[in-house]
Amino acid sequence: QVYLVESGGGLVQAGGSLRLSCAASGITSSINAMGWYRQPTQHQRELVATISSGNSTNYADSVKGRFTISRDNAKNTVYLQMNGLKHEDTAVYYCNAENWFRKNYWGQGTQVTVSS
Repeated sequence: QVYLVESGGGLVQAGGSLRLSCAASGITSSINAMGWYRQPTQHQRELVATISSGNSTNYADSVKGRFTISRDNAKNTVYLQMNGLKHEDTAVYYCNAENWFRKNYWGQGTQVTVSS
């Protein structure tokens, strides 16, 4: 079992920055890829960014050049640095971890609100 706890969400003005953190606990040695997803109100959950165990990254087109995902394996933590935030980035952000058997784990989510 893997447990994920997000932090760092909040309210920010358009153009501002936030840094999300996600700390993993449990059987962390089983984790392969980690990532961030978001779910705006009345919309489906969507991919934001992922990072593999080898630090290969993948981003949604809407956040490329503005968001950066990184991970610290020693701390079992993944980060999402969000710069140049836009109103449309407003959503609940969820941390995800996928183990080597393709089982997915989710955090409880953290709200990011960008005022225009």
